[in-house]
Amino acid sequence: MIQLNAPAGPQPGTRPALAMIGVNLMVFMATLDMSIVNVALPTLTESLNTDFATIQWVILSYVLVIASLLLLISRLGDMRDKKRIFSTGLVLFILASLCCGLSPSVYWLIGFRALQGIGAAMSQSLGMAIVTQIAPPASRGRALGFIGGTVAMGLMIGPPLGGVIIGLAGWRALFLLNVPLGLLAYVAVRRYMPSLPPVRQGERFDVPGAALACLTLACYCLGMTFMQRNGPSDPLALGLLGISAAGLAVFVAVERKSPAPMLDLTLFANPLVSLPLAMSVLVFITGASGFIMPFFLQSAQGHTVTEVGLLLMILPASMALTAPLSGSLADRYGTRVISLVGLLVLLGGCLALGTLTEHTPWWGYLLRSMPVGLGIGIFQAPNNSTIMGQMPPHRLGVGSGLANYARVFGQSTGLPLVATIFSGLVAASGTVASHAEFTNAPPAALAAGVAGVFHALAGLLVMAIALAAWAWQLENAKARNARS
Repeated sequence: MIQLNAPAGPQPGTRPALAMIGVNLMVFMATLDMSIVNVALPTLTESLNTDFATIQWVILSYVLVIASLLLLISRLGDMRDKKRIFSTGLVLFILASLCCGLSPSVYWLIGFRALQGIGAAMSQSLGMAIVTQIAPPASRGRALGFIGGTVAMGLMIGPPLGGVIIGLAGWRALFLLNVPLGLLAYVAVRRYMPSLPPVRQGERFDVPGAALACLTLACYCLGMTFMQRNGPSDPLALGLLGISAAGLAVFVAVERKSPAPMLDLTLFANPLVSLPLAMSVLVFITGASGFIMPFFLQSAQGHTVTEVGLLLMILPASMALTAPLSGSLADRYGTRVISLVGLLVLLGGCLALGTLTEHTPWWGYLLRSMPVGLGIGIFQAPNNSTIMGQMPPHRLGVGSGLANYARVFGQSTGLPLVATIFSGLVAASGTVASHAEFTNAPPAALAAGVAGVFHALAGLLVMAIALAAWAWQLENAKARNARS
């Protein structure tokens, strides 16, 4: 029998504000790790004696595991104590980071990054649910905005710090940096976060749905990756994508009949949930373009690793300026208009980056990149607040998982998509023998590949803007009906 629990009051010894600092530290650590790894890709390719297609797995193994586990762990978060799951994931992330720093080869590094992804999924999938549950409703947008600002701060510090650390201590120190940060986050969470038991008691876990979800998502992401590496006619890639499509159909059928589904499909019947999720996917496909920029800045323009790190600061610095502010503006003026403004600014940035050439000066790159960071910062917090605001109390974990999954799904789709477009355009120039050797292409070919990527991404953002306008119209119509 399912029973509802009353919301827990303040617990002795807990301090929600400090607990949210612990959550933000985990977010900061994860985004710092991602941005540092991005700027280190050319160095890792050389140091570990590997190629572009293989080194992508240092990022992809992390993203693939998170994509496969987010919904499963989000559902567990609605059935178990969110604090315990978050803390366990944090410990696993710390240990995996230590192992990454000690990896003897690229394949060990890829494996430990997958382990790191398990820890990240256990903590990040519930971060927004925890903040939504312990923050006052009137300041939810601001609290989620601080998470967006933390993401931006991690991304901003990562590139220059990564460049300095690589120069002084080597790439292994990039991962070891997570250990002290993770320990601080763990102390804050364990000591100050209240217990967060499920709102409903007696719910069952949907084992078949969880297994099908993992299979479907893993096969999709792997298929996209192999297609990028081996071409669109690769039998293994097509087979994996076929399994993914079949798995999705079976998953939907199972979830419709399940008395306790892992993913409540009725949530998607609400367009004020499904449209923001789709918009988030499109935005983070665009965000996946960042990993090609170090190759452009180093190989095409000849910047040093430290200079690349400083140049890459502009995008997250722009996000840091707008993410906390946009959450507060959304609390005051509504989420829809703020999200739409963010998408328009982001589109302008992509169109500007589509004009990059090998002769673009450093300040020209900064001016083109700034609107991208501003746009993502304006968009993200209001959009997440919209999703979480539509969730019933007993589905906050799933809502947090969906919002995070939209980001991860966009990244896992965007990485191979961007890589395929980029390497394909460079190979089409006729200046390299194969896709794997594209880093040896002339600067003009590399610059043309980058410009082509951003032209394609601008088209996706036009779709996101159309969805945002549609959601705004639906919300206004709903408000008018409520008044009449």
